[in-house]
Amino acid sequence: MTAARLDLRLDERDKARIERAARLRGVPVSSFVRDAVLREAAHVMATEQDESLSEAETRRYLKALDAPFRPNARLKKALQRVVTSTR
Repeated sequence: MTAARLDLRLDERDKARIERAARLRGVPVSSFVRDAVLREAAHVMATEQDESLSEAETRRYLKALDAPFRPNARLKKALQRVVTSTR
């Protein structure tokens, strides 16, 4: 793993809070900050990448799931090729 640096500026009170929290956890400040930042990054990415459907899209999706399956011509042709080649 190649190490990369990340520098940030904090006021003294914030730095002291972070140092105290790291001491309470029994870990170095750098590990505490890295873990906290990575945890928050994972949360942000999971929330922002989550796709949700509108109410109308949800109804349309559920209706499609409930509808009987009807293969189209291309699927029928592909299935026929598979059946024919396995004989």
